Amino acid sequence: MNNLILDVDRARIPARIEEDNHWWFASRTRALEAVLRRHTPRRDLTILDIGCGAGNMYHHLSRYGDVVGVENHPAPVKVGKERGYDIRLGEANTLDFQASTFDLVTALDVIEHNEDDIAILRESYRVLKPGGLILISVPAFQGLWSFNDDINDHKRRYTAGELEQKLSRVGFAPLQSTYNNFLLFPLAAAVIFANKRKAPPADLKSHYFDEDAYQVDMQPTHPAVNMVLGTVGRVEEALLKSFSLPVGTGLIAIARK
Repeated sequence: MNNLILDVDRARIPARIEEDNHWWFASRTRALEAVLRRHTPRRDLTILDIGCGAGNMYHHLSRYGDVVGVENHPAPVKVGKERGYDIRLGEANTLDFQASTFDLVTALDVIEHNEDDIAILRESYRVLKPGGLILISVPAFQGLWSFNDDINDHKRRYTAGELEQKLSRVGFAPLQSTYNNFLLFPLAAAVIFANKRKAPPADLKSHYFDEDAYQVDMQPTHPAVNMVLGTVGRVEEALLKSFSLPVGTGLIAIARK
């Protein structure tokens, strides 16, 4: 088991990365931070980011404490290390850390990629300190399954009740579940259902890492559209400071050990 000796150059952590310019990622980040801040005021947390890729959330999480990431594909680990991040090669369901090491574990759009999501939740519980928090984001509602899920090798989408049940099963006490992309939900659902009538793309295939690519349906948008949709995300952030949202294309949950 690893002793937690962080290998990170905080001076090299950027204020922004390219992904922050895309409305979807920016809106998700705002929603995640709104939920996290409702449940902890701390900025000295020891944080594990599971399935962190090349560390695209590292600079955001670093505002809340010291971060170590775990990723199971070598290419993004290499990119993250070149950025100055402490990212380690490993599996989310067999974490190489001692029990009760972290104050916060994040699994941001991770567990839906794994056949055994319970194993990841159980390992997250093990490495959290008593009273520690887990913050999760996942795609919502199986009925919204689309080509985007296929190409990203998703195994499932979730409802709030399903995710809370799985968290409780391994010992967590759920604190809050909220959907995100609430205001855009009617439009997004209409587009998804319309696309279900179309044949899948001829080059549809799963891929795990492309340093420069967004997900399918997340190609760079026109600046004006990006600005409008980003504004919608800021409105949702304001709403999440007070209450949970009842529906959306994504789901965020936070629970305590």
